[in-house]
Amino acid sequence: MLQVDHWLLPEGVEEVLPDDALRLERLRRTLLDLFSTWGYQLVIPPYIEFLESLLIGIGHDLDLQTFKLTDQLSGRMLGIRADMTPQVARIDAHNLKRDVPTRLCYVGTVLHTRGDHLEQSRSPMQVGAELYGHAGMASDLEVLQLMLETLAMAGIQNVHVDLGHVGIFRGLARQAGLNSDQEAEIFGVLQRKARPELAELLSELDLTAEMRGMLSALPELNGYAGVIEQARQRLTSADRSVMHALDDLEQIARQLSQAFSSLPINFDLAELRGYRYQTGMVFAAFVPGHGREIARGGRYDEVGKVFGRARPATGFSADLKVLASLATGWDGAGCAQSIFAPSMDDADLSEKIRDLRAAGRHVIQELSGQTGSAVDMGCTHKLDKRGQEWEIVPV
Repeated sequence: MLQVDHWLLPEGVEEVLPDDALRLERLRRTLLDLFSTWGYQLVIPPYIEFLESLLIGIGHDLDLQTFKLTDQLSGRMLGIRADMTPQVARIDAHNLKRDVPTRLCYVGTVLHTRGDHLEQSRSPMQVGAELYGHAGMASDLEVLQLMLETLAMAGIQNVHVDLGHVGIFRGLARQAGLNSDQEAEIFGVLQRKARPELAELLSELDLTAEMRGMLSALPELNGYAGVIEQARQRLTSADRSVMHALDDLEQIARQLSQAFSSLPINFDLAELRGYRYQTGMVFAAFVPGHGREIARGGRYDEVGKVFGRARPATGFSADLKVLASLATGWDGAGCAQSIFAPSMDDADLSEKIRDLRAAGRHVIQELSGQTGSAVDMGCTHKLDKRGQEWEIVPV
């Protein structure tokens, strides 16, 4: 008979034990407080909803990552959220219906059918902030600055930022007259940074030498200072939208450097994450030794249209579990004084315990007949009666 280990969890789904849970919760509270000081209001989207609601707008890209099941009440298909961003976009467009710029933030677990090849977890805890109703560069800059403040508040050091702009490739594709299939094929090659494959693909298309040269230049336009000027020279025949995107990148990088003088900023003009729904600047934060981005975001102006209101939008998100694993100064164990109180029918003792807990102190009261001492319970102090008073003393 096959023996089943009832304690096993599905691959990529993990439970969080006390010390790590405390670290996560403290970081969560701190980041939500940070967002609040910037004017971002907390929303809590549902964990599960009708599938078609999840898979419109941004959600189309999440189809393969979404767990699906049948609702026993309505008979309709349900989906477990794989990304909270489209849900928050719907809240702004359909529920709030504000005309002024709206700042929203969120945190919660999402579920993926497959784990990332670098991050094996299929249950990230997504935290993020979105700014709706403003199409200018100022909102892009605010979201970028908030992302960096978030990482700094978490104690994550040696951060560097990659900046890109999907409008550059989109403008070149439009100028080249590519159809949707050709555009998608080139997009896939650019994502893999496969230069020989890109050259072969472009040679098979009916393009001018000038157009072929500009598209093939994109993977090479990657680096720090000077990349924007190189791009202007390599893409000199591109239309105005491409040049406007380069100007935006340069200006945002300049202002970001003024606010964070030691921040390394890298440009990657072939970076097209979220290309199908992003409409402008895209960005990501990295740290040495971690194989993928730790936070990312960008502009997605067209998403609100499917929810009834086309609102400009920009935002960022991260996995709180990843941030906590990289953060410094967020230890869970031993971070608070724990006080052990004896099991005793004493009105003064009960009042002392209530007062301590009301003041935010950690008090663990002994259970009648229990095994284990104050030390066994992880307490650093105990309540001891000295004369007529209950006093806190070391164990």
